[in-house]
Amino acid sequence: MIFITSNDQEDIKDLKQHLFNHFLTKDFGLLCYFLGIEVAQSHEDSAISQRKYVLDILKETWILDCKPVDTSIEPNVKLLHNQGEPYPNLGR
Repeated sequence: MIFITSNDQEDIKDLKQHLFNHFLTKDFGLLCYFLGIEVAQSHEDSAISQRKYVLDILKETWILDCKPVDTSIEPNVKLLHNQGEPYPNLGR
């Protein structure tokens, strides 16, 4: 699969015609979704995101409808190495 992009539509048209003349090819039109990446295009620019991919993962793992909760850690706490007593080794 080849993705062709350029600011010059005439260049894209010429390249596609060259590929059609020399290879068995298909034109699938504007890219919208590929390998988990959404592509939104306008005349001025393109934007990519993985929103759909993330939503699919959340649906698949059944956590899309979970409600967020606050964490129980105090804000602005600095955790330091060798501070406090280590937990005992439970053999796991």
